[in-house]
Amino acid sequence: MKQYLLSIYQPDGPAPGPEILDPVMKNLATWTDELRAAGAWVFSAGLHPPESATVLRAGGGELLMTDGPFTEGKEHLGGFTIVQVGDLDEALGWARKLAVILEPLSVEVRPFQN
Repeated sequence: MKQYLLSIYQPDGPAPGPEILDPVMKNLATWTDELRAAGAWVFSAGLHPPESATVLRAGGGELLMTDGPFTEGKEHLGGFTIVQVGDLDEALGWARKLAVILEPLSVEVRPFQN
């Protein structure tokens, strides 16, 4: 079994209101229950906004530490799920369901190195 990271990208700015977010969260909980029942769930987490990040970069014997995201962009990593499945096709199947739930957000699928 291989592990895959399903990364959820969301636009910068405030989260949508409860009229949009509540049904999405309900569908997400159902998806997670299905994932767990299939034995494919490893770990999931949502992240605080990018401005809560601290970035460290070493270079030339110095360590630079800055507040905020590593890069400026219109999207940021909002959360992720790690799945353990037989192959990429199975990971993509779970990611398809997730992308439909989170429309119009993007979901990136990436395998872990062994």
